[in-house]
Amino acid sequence: MKIVILERDSVGRDVSVECFKELGEVTVYSNTVAGEVEERVRDAEVIIANKAPLHKETLQGAAGVKLICEFATGYDNVDLDYCREKGIKVANVVNYSTAAVAQHTFALCFYVLEKLNHYDHYVKSGEYAAQSRFSNFDLPFTELEGKVWGIIGMGNIGRRVARIAESFGCKVIFYSASGKSSCTDYERVELDDLLKSSDFVSIHCPLSDRTRNLINMDALKKMKRTAILINVARGPVVDDGALYTALQDGLIAGAGLDVTSTEPMKDTNPLSRMMDSNKLIITPHLAWASTEARNRVVMETYRNIKAYQEGESRNIVNG
Repeated sequence: MKIVILERDSVGRDVSVECFKELGEVTVYSNTVAGEVEERVRDAEVIIANKAPLHKETLQGAAGVKLICEFATGYDNVDLDYCREKGIKVANVVNYSTAAVAQHTFALCFYVLEKLNHYDHYVKSGEYAAQSRFSNFDLPFTELEGKVWGIIGMGNIGRRVARIAESFGCKVIFYSASGKSSCTDYERVELDDLLKSSDFVSIHCPLSDRTRNLINMDALKKMKRTAILINVARGPVVDDGALYTALQDGLIAGAGLDVTSTEPMKDTNPLSRMMDSNKLIITPHLAWASTEARNRVVMETYRNIKAYQEGESRNIVNG
């Protein structure tokens, strides 16, 4: 069996991919961009990818491909209809990063909520050492206790965030991004009600026609001026230009983002001009990337391929 790993670096060099050598002949590429895919997959039976485009144009010369595995949960880089037509199975990995993304959700929240950038600078600049009193809290912050935490997308990550928010004393409400949520543990509301009621809004939904630009200027105007928005889902769920204006004009208090409309974020993105870290923190799509999660996604991908070798279907997303 010939296995091609197109984006080995997407799981980090500190995480081993040696396990795949137990399954067949492995060719490894650090990264692969659109124009390189077709040639690299030509002789493969199994392709392991993350973001590299896998569709008719890149797969038509790869007659031997039988399985595509994602180093991820998302598979929007793959044309499922084409793969189904050609008998190519597509497998992903689910729930491997739930703990990491939930953890990062609150890391972003607290950084903005408690003005940690400001207070860290206050101490390290020498201002704290120069004062006579024992404390400084010139930029006020609030508690989570008694606040409303609104969740957009109540999947595995949304539910984990809900439990954590509850443990901090928040009332949790949610909007079903798909419209099909079966969750009954928390109050389900319409989007407008969530935006108007929530002190914190965290986004955990997939990107779809239903969710693209869901948080636009109209939505941001409905939020509390004291609210904090957190996006650890997909960048295009939020209109970056509208968010920049909302932060500049004080329509909301702050935002924590792990994703933006393009990745990497382009310098033409208006959010790149916002240097006030008390209002905005942006991390480079790393919420999912704890050491444990990256090891987990590799091992689950290994198990997906092992199941295929043994004639079993495991985590197949296209039937």
